[in-house]
Amino acid sequence: MYAVIRTGGKQARVAPGESIRVEKLEGSVGDNVELAEVLLIGGEGEARIGTPLVAGAKVIGTITAQGRHPKITIFKMKRRKGYRRKNGHRQAYTEVRVDRIEG
Repeated sequence: MYAVIRTGGKQARVAPGESIRVEKLEGSVGDNVELAEVLLIGGEGEARIGTPLVAGAKVIGTITAQGRHPKITIFKMKRRKGYRRKNGHRQAYTEVRVDRIEG
């Protein structure tokens, strides 16, 4: 069984037992999290496609880590103008282990 969920403006395909990294969610390591924006459930029989969400479906998971991705460097420059800007960014993430899919 698998599901397609929407979280943090992105979509992800998940199955029980998998770990996924999503945009930062509130909570600490070990807390349960409920992802209610389920777009599709499939894997056994016919797939159920939501319009836009599958009614009564949710994905239950456990937070396994809170962290930040490696730093990326943003460098802007315009030649011959003396314009240079250097900036960096580290995106926060939450790692979630999917326990079960309901619905």
